[in-house]
Amino acid sequence: MTDRTRRRVVAGVVGTLAVGLWPMVARALPPLRIGLTAVFLDDQVGLLARWRSYLSARLDRPVELVQRRAYREIVEQLAQGRLDCAWLCGYPYLRHRDFLRLLAVPVYRGRPLYQSYLIVPARDAQTRGLADLAGKVFAYSDPDSNSGYLYVQHRLREAGLTAGSHFRRTFFTWAHSKVVDAVGTRLADGGAVDGYVWDVLDVHRPEWTTQTRIVEKSPEFGFPPFVAAAGADPAASAQLQQALLGMSGDEGGRSLLRELHLDGFTLADAGLYSGIAAMLAAL
Repeated sequence: MTDRTRRRVVAGVVGTLAVGLWPMVARALPPLRIGLTAVFLDDQVGLLARWRSYLSARLDRPVELVQRRAYREIVEQLAQGRLDCAWLCGYPYLRHRDFLRLLAVPVYRGRPLYQSYLIVPARDAQTRGLADLAGKVFAYSDPDSNSGYLYVQHRLREAGLTAGSHFRRTFFTWAHSKVVDAVGTRLADGGAVDGYVWDVLDVHRPEWTTQTRIVEKSPEFGFPPFVAAAGADPAASAQLQQALLGMSGDEGGRSLLRELHLDGFTLADAGLYSGIAAMLAAL
């Protein structure tokens, strides 16, 4: 066997071993940990499992979808390196831009935008807006939510009011769906909810949404984005970004997007969140 032939044989063996070992290398990679808050319903566990499998296949590495009750918990875990990326609200993204990077923004009904809905019980025919809820009980979703908290504080400030002076009592439900439930069952006289979540509930839980009535809609804001922690592996973050952007390009991704009631994902910069930034600065 000549030296040249020997080199070819060795190269072929090495190449074959590399191909055979790659699945084991991929499995040996640490999981990419993606944080989610309580946006999803309890019966959407199957959707999350399918999304995790889809992303794992696209990234050639394990993916963990980690649900937490509050945005604050997600932010803390991103800061501590216990999460790599997260689907976060625009409000905490802006507050913590020093260690968060935008990856992708969902596209909803053709645009990367959404609204806050002010809702009241369906049987309440008198309330026409926030002013009519004076002396009433009001439900927020999360103190770090734009649609479920910040926007209402901004509206009150514009009117020269505070939550303490306007409402008789306020409380947090820690999930937009639970705001809808609290208002529908009249545990609260009004509440602020993510319009995307209300719209999705209207499809999957019409028995909840029909017990409420939308009396105000906010201006449009940048849709809650996917972000990466500054300390996360840049290559893995870039892979996740490409996987999200590519979901509308294959049938598996399109099927998941239909379940998520999204059109896809797009790139954006912080300017998309200028409306939230203005309210944050004012407050």
